[in-house]
Amino acid sequence: MEKKVLNAMKKAGKPVRPGEVAKMIGEESKEVSKIISSLKKQGKVMSPKRCYYAPTGK
Repeated sequence: MEKKVLNAMKKAGKPVRPGEVAKMIGEESKEVSKIISSLKKQGKVMSPKRCYYAPTGK
């Protein structure tokens, strides 16, 4: 699931909101938010502005 979220973010090519990622991969927004916060703790995702997330490339 983490890979799915990261790939969707990379495809978007710009910072995205969890809801947008959820629509792209057909998952629940709450679930995507949990995954994004986990990825953020791992340093794989950053937040360039409030409520928007982008992959760090790690």
